[in-house]
Amino acid sequence: MKIPVLKINQFQESESLKDFYINTFSSHVALNSKLIVKPHSHNFYLCVIFTEGLGSHEIDFNSYAVQPGKVFFLKPGQTHSWSFSTKPEGYIFFHSQEFYELKFLDHTLNSFPFYYSNQNPPLLELDFAKTSNLTSKFEEIYKEFHQNNLLKELKIINLINSIYIELTRAYTANMNTEKLVSHSYSIILENLEKLINDNFYTEKLPKFYADKLNITTKHLNRVVQKTINKTTNELIAERIILESKRLIIHSENNLASISEMLNFSDYGYFSRFFKLKTGETPIFLGKNIFNIICFSFLTNRKP
Repeated sequence: MKIPVLKINQFQESESLKDFYINTFSSHVALNSKLIVKPHSHNFYLCVIFTEGLGSHEIDFNSYAVQPGKVFFLKPGQTHSWSFSTKPEGYIFFHSQEFYELKFLDHTLNSFPFYYSNQNPPLLELDFAKTSNLTSKFEEIYKEFHQNNLLKELKIINLINSIYIELTRAYTANMNTEKLVSHSYSIILENLEKLINDNFYTEKLPKFYADKLNITTKHLNRVVQKTINKTTNELIAERIILESKRLIIHSENNLASISEMLNFSDYGYFSRFFKLKTGETPIFLGKNIFNIICFSFLTNRKP
């Protein structure tokens, strides 16, 4: 089983705007339950704010609590799923990269820290006042989306930009701005992550990526260390481990096939690598997930 990649037009209703979607969260879940009931990824950028409800949000095997005041951000390619113990409410919108960046030629989405790198936390917790203020802006977009006013698209994009600016200020409120990385380092890290996503199956050494970026391996390590306090090797290994977990949990391939798909010389090498990075073997992870699924089935089965 492959992880489904959802596209914006799968969510569109009669009231639509190309490459953009917004809805109240409760309506979004009700209308699209068949699409979002299982783990999936997107080909767009997503932002959601919660005003009610409790639950959990799993993003690339990390679990985060859902509660009022939480804001979540997702970049294309990230795998996620929702689980709620009480009815959620709030607003959700998503858009393509082009929808935003074609209107802001000098300001790209990676300028915002929550979209800058997969290494940055995909969530933010706001106090009541900021939640209320930002929710009103989401609501304004929602109303504009369902009307046919002049310059509708431009107003929506400007409102999105205003929301992103406010969220960036809150996201970086406790950061030392003097220590924020330079724009050139940000661009290198962004391009590195894209290269790793495209090539990690076959290319596992920093030199390949440094050559592609036309910089030395030493400088590449300096950039990664300065921006996210990791080494290039660690960044590559994390991407391999993430894909390993996705394949172990969401595909029907056996472990030997998965190690071959990831271009390891044999399963033994893959297993040692996996255990070194995660502290557990691939077999243990597979059994653990199987037990969780069985327990969930038994506890949710009707008498």
